[in-house]
Amino acid sequence: MADVSSAASDAAGTVREAARSTPAKVAVRVGILAYGVTHLLIAWLALQVAFGNSGQRTDQQGAFQTLAQGTAGRILLWVLALGFAAVALWRAGEAAAGFSYRSSHKEQIFSRVTSGAKAVIFAALTVLAIRTALGGSSSGGGGQQAAAGVLGWPGGQWIVGIAGIVIVVVGAVTVKNGWQKKFTEDMTLPLDQHARRAAVRTGQVGTIAKGVVTALVGVLVVVAAVRFDPNQANGLDSALKTLAGQPFGSVLLVLVALGLAAFGVFCAFDARYHRV
Repeated sequence: MADVSSAASDAAGTVREAARSTPAKVAVRVGILAYGVTHLLIAWLALQVAFGNSGQRTDQQGAFQTLAQGTAGRILLWVLALGFAAVALWRAGEAAAGFSYRSSHKEQIFSRVTSGAKAVIFAALTVLAIRTALGGSSSGGGGQQAAAGVLGWPGGQWIVGIAGIVIVVVGAVTVKNGWQKKFTEDMTLPLDQHARRAAVRTGQVGTIAKGVVTALVGVLVVVAAVRFDPNQANGLDSALKTLAGQPFGSVLLVLVALGLAAFGVFCAFDARYHRV
């Protein structure tokens, strides 16, 4: 047992040392900035849907496909993929090694679980970016296919419904954290008041917008479970286009798109000031 504990401690130490290297920190900051670029592209695609052009996917896949249309964009997509991979490794390292600036045990556990989840998200973004850069095509509908598979299981309707409720809760917590400016706890904000104010405001608006969209995705998953219809559970693209179809949907979608754009701008500040 002691040997296992010692091995885990040594591994955590190795992760910390690797994460502290200058190249690793630069790569992570590039990845955070890449995440912002992705959200700016999604915001742009959402605005096009709001103004009547609904042909393109309004999600990460649509953003990467937009970049891949030109040679320069394809090169940029490779840079984004490398940045995403760096963030995935960094987040995995945080999940394993913990956070030196988290005081309580409860905060440590929550932060490590959150980092583990983000590591999975950025790993998925890495794969999607590389696949798109290589010219691979995907019909999308990953959430729809997953929901269809689970709905076929015994008790699958309950499983999908509970998953949707969890996503709604995650979205609500994200909105709360955005309103309370919790994201600033992971940043070393600049002394310049103008830069500090811009970082906090864009982070607040952007995080709230992400929370709203996440909750909407969760609602659609719950609807898919209730109606036994996997077509409802198709992720961000379906959520934004469903919003556009509601009364005053175009106005609401423009507001959400501006919020996602704010998050994209915030990521530029986060890339500079996040504790890495």
